[in-house]
Amino acid sequence: MFKRSIISGVGHYVPDNVVKNDDLAQRMDTNNEWIVERTGIEERRHVVPGSDDTTATMGTKAAKIAIERAGLQPDDIEFIIFATLSPDYYFPGPGVQVQEQLGLAKEIGALDVRNQCSGFVYSMSVADQFIKTGMYKHILVIGSELHSGGLDMTTRGRGVSVIFGDGAGAVVMSASDDPNRGILSTHLHSEGRHAKELALEGPNTRDWVPAIIARNDPEDTSFYPYMNGNFVFKHAVVRFMEVINEALAANQLQSTDLKLLIPHQANLRISQYIQQKMQLRDDQVYNNIMRYGNTTAATIPIALSEAWEAGLIQKGDLVMFAAFGSGFTWASAVMRW
Repeated sequence: MFKRSIISGVGHYVPDNVVKNDDLAQRMDTNNEWIVERTGIEERRHVVPGSDDTTATMGTKAAKIAIERAGLQPDDIEFIIFATLSPDYYFPGPGVQVQEQLGLAKEIGALDVRNQCSGFVYSMSVADQFIKTGMYKHILVIGSELHSGGLDMTTRGRGVSVIFGDGAGAVVMSASDDPNRGILSTHLHSEGRHAKELALEGPNTRDWVPAIIARNDPEDTSFYPYMNGNFVFKHAVVRFMEVINEALAANQLQSTDLKLLIPHQANLRISQYIQQKMQLRDDQVYNNIMRYGNTTAATIPIALSEAWEAGLIQKGDLVMFAAFGSGFTWASAVMRW
């Protein structure tokens, strides 16, 4: 008999440093009204340069909370899956850093997932398969990002830089024999022909670091994130709806059955559009982008952790996760808590 994958513990960590829209207006030609109108973001968290906060250490801090809330010890974890687009190093990935930072006695496996905004849902899907087949009992799944150090904090980069923030979230996914709980299904998609519409192209293996240094071109923006905002928005609202409806149909559910939809926090306007189309009440959709901005792979676990802390999710509730982002990739997962 297949095991069911439940979330036994949740946790999140964000830096203390709050960066409001008015703070950004001191560095670039923008203002609070412009940012709120287009994104819904009022503030975000940025790591303080020189602090001990990195993508890996933030992930570890969130993981420790999740493990404790699961009623486990770190050595109970049998596998690590770490989703991020902003690893501490080009290689190795941060999964192995977490293995060390947790002080694990066992040399367990660590897998890094590079699916950007969809990374956490993709990671949940991978963990679900390992658990269902009985390979592992407790898997640590982390989404963590440190965007602030790699953003163009000038007027030139304002279309992207006002959106992103730093932070981490984590869950422990555990095996359960309860047929009335756990992940019901996951749904994963990609469309690589739009890869360059939301990307960071340099450095890359065709334009490596020495070549960029040799050019010494202050106008070279290849190492800053690029986003075709309107194009991404239009695709996001379509793909969000498709992948949510796919999950509902696969499990013979209606949107009214959902206790909570936790969408990737890309843009508040996208979430509001999805809510309107699905005819969901305000209390059925959890948004926190106004406080944290877009933390990419970390948005869903941070939001889930906050929703759990607020008592918005109880045993037996139907919860939906959905994400869309660079790649393009998009994904959904539905579970009974």
